[in-house]
Amino acid sequence: MKVVIQRVSEASISIDGTIFSSIGRGLLVLAGIEDADTEEDISWLSQKITQLRIFDDTDGVMNRSVKDINGAVLLVSQFTLQASTKKGNRPSYIKASKPDIALPVYEKMICRLEEDLGKKISTGMFGADMKVQLINDGPVTIIIDSKNKE
Repeated sequence: MKVVIQRVSEASISIDGTIFSSIGRGLLVLAGIEDADTEEDISWLSQKITQLRIFDDTDGVMNRSVKDINGAVLLVSQFTLQASTKKGNRPSYIKASKPDIALPVYEKMICRLEEDLGKKISTGMFGADMKVQLINDGPVTIIIDSKNKE
């Protein structure tokens, strides 16, 4: 699974011109799911996301996690993160899971994030055409691939 994590002052998802979900201070997480993703990937990423120290402490040093600040998480499934641009100019999405595989993984990720964060998270609507608005705070943007743990 690949995720793009953005530290935000606020973020929202709109569907058909109506706000579907929104958060204040916290993390917007875009997740690209592939067939090879397992419970281990979900668990490892959820721990990383909830414990990643990218919020400022009282000295202005990024030393606090979203959990430490009682922040919010907005998780959005985004199959295009699995794009391959190796050949030509048209991305291939062959690595991206089809909905019958991706949706259960996405739902497990929601449950695991809620468990690790200790509260409900916000989400997009799986498979919907969504408009994402955010104010990236910093800007701070981090990309993590559970298959390439660096």
